[in-house]
Amino acid sequence: MITSSDSAWVVDRAKALGFDLCGIVRPEKFPELERFGEWLDRGYAGEMTYLRDPRRADPLRLMPGLRSVIVCALNYNTAQLYSTEAAAHRSELHGSPRGWISRYAWGDDYHEVMWDKLNALAAGLEERFAMPFMARAYADTGPIAERVFAKYAGLGWLGKNTLLLNETYGSWLFLGVIITSLELPPSLEPVQGPPPDLCGNCRQCLDACPTGALIDAYVMDARKCISYLTIELRGSIPEELCEPVGWQVYGCDICQDVCPYNRKASVTSVAEFHPRRLYADIALLEPSLEWLAGLDEREFRDTFRKSAVKRTKWAGMVRNACIALGNTTPVSSAPRQRIAKLLKQLAESRIFTIAESARWALGRINKSRNQ
Repeated sequence: MITSSDSAWVVDRAKALGFDLCGIVRPEKFPELERFGEWLDRGYAGEMTYLRDPRRADPLRLMPGLRSVIVCALNYNTAQLYSTEAAAHRSELHGSPRGWISRYAWGDDYHEVMWDKLNALAAGLEERFAMPFMARAYADTGPIAERVFAKYAGLGWLGKNTLLLNETYGSWLFLGVIITSLELPPSLEPVQGPPPDLCGNCRQCLDACPTGALIDAYVMDARKCISYLTIELRGSIPEELCEPVGWQVYGCDICQDVCPYNRKASVTSVAEFHPRRLYADIALLEPSLEWLAGLDEREFRDTFRKSAVKRTKWAGMVRNACIALGNTTPVSSAPRQRIAKLLKQLAESRIFTIAESARWALGRINKSRNQ
């Protein structure tokens, strides 16, 4: 018979493997899942058609005999400046323009780091429980709304920026799950309910979003989100959103950077999540936009093989770098001329999105030069 002591063992084992938080929850149709269809029907998912997988709204479809969901969280915050702070200290106006890659992608690919730990926990389940059972691990790779299950497993609340928030770690958390046919007692008793929403009257994340993607508290139109625009969108970034994208070339941290709970969040001890230096003069923390825009497909593939950045694909990264160059034009003559030459070359690209974004950036450079 499985008891609460077995659930406690699972949580302890997860933390011994390096996870910062762990909880267990039943696979129910939580209110957030019930409302998910309405969000999709409004078109807020954009081109992310994979979100329409019916298993996301009905977790019992995930696995025959599913009884429990083990939710694990891993802190990825580092001690470097947040993007909102770094933006105020940029020196690209007199040197090489810099771009911003989202904090979670500075180190090794988080999917691999999470996957190793989740698989180790799944192997531990086989050692602990003698009866036959099924278990499957997802490291942000399956049709499941991890943040919703994390909430009801007691790991935090869903903030107005739509992310899971925890008092200690803020929203700097990677989430992974193990779904299993084991009937493990949940971390929270039904009478307890999930952790309270501590956002209160704060609306800093809504006010700070450059593109207005947070159209209301707890509601995001992903089609306007910079993370969606720079990673998920394969076509052209809408012209009216190009300027608000700013210097972001992969993802966006702004709604997290301004969150009061993230201002005091703990720093990760996982070495793989600290900024990687690709070459002696190239790092993923504020990389050179000229370097990014000048990469060819092979260089992009080789450079980002072990990084989450590979998700945006080569054409997406060059497109993003062009947009960022148009938003961060140097005033010094030499770098401006060098960048204009690069953009003119890219404006002749056979890839429409690259050529279009390069022409947009050139127009911005010419306009700023004539002012």
